[in-house]
Amino acid sequence: MTTTTNTGVHTDTTTEGAPAYAPEHEPRMQWAKHAPEVYKAMVRLDAAAGQGLDPRLRELVKIRASQLNHCAFCLDMHTKDALAAGESVERIVQLGAWEESRHFYTEKELAAIELTEAVTVLTDGFVPDEVYERAAAHFEEAELAHLIASITVINAWNRFGVTARAVPGHYTPGQYK
Repeated sequence: MTTTTNTGVHTDTTTEGAPAYAPEHEPRMQWAKHAPEVYKAMVRLDAAAGQGLDPRLRELVKIRASQLNHCAFCLDMHTKDALAAGESVERIVQLGAWEESRHFYTEKELAAIELTEAVTVLTDGFVPDEVYERAAAHFEEAELAHLIASITVINAWNRFGVTARAVPGHYTPGQYK
């Protein structure tokens, strides 16, 4: 059913008056079903990469990489996990514009977010020294190694999700842990 609002905008609604959303797409494939050993190895790698990192920081990094990679499935998962870990809606929302919203984050978080962008978007073919050095100033070497590993792992997950067209919206926090 199509209705016209008092502003002249046409909207599609169901017979009950709720908005009629676009249909959910089908995934291209259930890659984990067809490559279960790869999936299990990724889960183990993800767990190992995150050791010693603050869970909320780790979720911010995963969200930012997923935004950059346009992985809706991972955005759904990691925003829900971040909220479950106690992250605020405001900081999650502002993450897409973190450079203009620096006051929402600590210097350590900003260094991690900036490093996430540099590792995720390798358009210049390298991570700039100044970005790495800012992160190194806020993280002990072992913690920095785990941060780099976590950034690398979420980028791999994003590539699986985007390529297989994983469907967002059905995840519940902690579902895959």
